[in-house]
Amino acid sequence: VTTTDELIPSGETSSYRSNPLGLAEFTLSRKDPAYVGKAKEVQKVEKARIAGEDIYAQDDSLKEVYETIQKQFDVVPEKTEVGSVIFAVKPGDGSAREQAASCQRVLGGMANIAREYATKRYRSNLINWGMLPFLIPAGDLPFKNGDYLFFPGIRKAVEEKADVIKGYTVEGDALKEFDVTLGELTDDEREIILKGCLINYNRK
Repeated sequence: VTTTDELIPSGETSSYRSNPLGLAEFTLSRKDPAYVGKAKEVQKVEKARIAGEDIYAQDDSLKEVYETIQKQFDVVPEKTEVGSVIFAVKPGDGSAREQAASCQRVLGGMANIAREYATKRYRSNLINWGMLPFLIPAGDLPFKNGDYLFFPGIRKAVEEKADVIKGYTVEGDALKEFDVTLGELTDDEREIILKGCLINYNRK
């Protein structure tokens, strides 16, 4: 179980409650001190992509990653979102601390992958910040820390309420397929994800 206090600690972060960027610096600091730095490196790629800049200048290993993906899928790197993902067996236990999810998003997080979610509130907070609350079946994980994961057609899968979503781990010059689900999502929750966050959803 990963508690909300491990996702974003209380105490030393109290003075940053009105400073999302400052608060995000503490994300997972008690569980994985390297997480913030890694997430920022990934976020640089997405910022470059949005700005129309060379993403390979931010991460030259992506060139081989996309070459592998393009053997099987018609993917345009300039139109493919790049973000970080957290895996935890059962995340979100404890308080309903909204920052446990928002700090991930501030750092460019796009999804959580879990066996189950400890609380409905944490899962709802992920959704409200536009992140995908993936579920993965019990068993050996098809990925490890630092792997590149590819989820093709994810927007369509959310729109069409797909029961199973295909993901792929990029392993050298090959893709390894695995399955995830999104569990039960209401129509409103799906729309929040598609809009990018609850704030965008409420603008309709």
